[in-house]
Amino acid sequence: MATPIDFNDRMLSLGLARVSEAAALASAKLIGRGDEKAADQAAVDAMRTQLNMLDIDGVVVIGEGERDEAPMLYIGEEVGTGTGPAVDIALDPLEGTTLTAKDMPNALAVIAMGPRGSMLHAPDVYMEKLAIGPGYETGVVTLDMTPAERVQAMAAAKGCSNEDITVCILERPRHEELIAAVRETGAAIRLITDGDVAGVIHCAEWEKTGIDLYMGSGGAPEGVLAAAALKCMGGQIFGKLLFRNDDERGRAEKAGITDFDRIYSRDELVTQDVIFAATGVTDGSLVSGIKREVGFLTTETILMRSKTGSVRRMTYRNPTL
Repeated sequence: MATPIDFNDRMLSLGLARVSEAAALASAKLIGRGDEKAADQAAVDAMRTQLNMLDIDGVVVIGEGERDEAPMLYIGEEVGTGTGPAVDIALDPLEGTTLTAKDMPNALAVIAMGPRGSMLHAPDVYMEKLAIGPGYETGVVTLDMTPAERVQAMAAAKGCSNEDITVCILERPRHEELIAAVRETGAAIRLITDGDVAGVIHCAEWEKTGIDLYMGSGGAPEGVLAAAALKCMGGQIFGKLLFRNDDERGRAEKAGITDFDRIYSRDELVTQDVIFAATGVTDGSLVSGIKREVGFLTTETILMRSKTGSVRRMTYRNPTL
């Protein structure tokens, strides 16, 4: 039997940055143009092209879902040259298609890569999520707590009052009760219209973003991507899959999931060392968006490795002529 090829995260990390940069640049011409699907398609095509240049035996385990009838880098798609390490890939070529179409903050091109079998094969269903940044004891907040108990526990851990806590929540009708419960504690809420991967990552840089907690439900695939980022930056995330019907339970079973009530921790969502890259499409608190000047487009990318805990911010000035 052949000896497995090691996951060479150091050598692959720059290639991963090129992948997210290509997706962001491809969607640049569609920022503010009102066409979500065209922006997504451009990002998908560019990301696929760049992935197929990498010397990897890659499989997409977290891809674009079918819920929005979006153009997909589909789950199970094989990418790369077929030589090199066997890797799992989680991606969202354009996290925030609506944000891009409306030229609103925090649209990103996002991708993570790890050894084969390193990421939960999350089905395209909702996931209840709870995240905090690094530096806290494990379990200081849990999904079993009420929203008020989470705020109070976080305030106690920080040595501050509830009024000094800020919670990031996706603005959706399904979160009305959650929002009301958090506001009753006196905590502040930063509502986001889309982009919950960025919302979770904000917890890891709370001194910069002012976000202490992320709460609420969003896509399960995005939960795995967010866990990959926190694996690199530090922090905790807990996720529980939510099912609305038998079709969604069937998707989970097809992905190999049998315990529908399980609460996953960060290291259960992403079990081995990974690399993560995100490139800004529109301006955000995580990275800057694409900047235009005559003959050039400039991107900012955050590139991270969990093995070393390294976080790099890179600027790429790309000629357009």
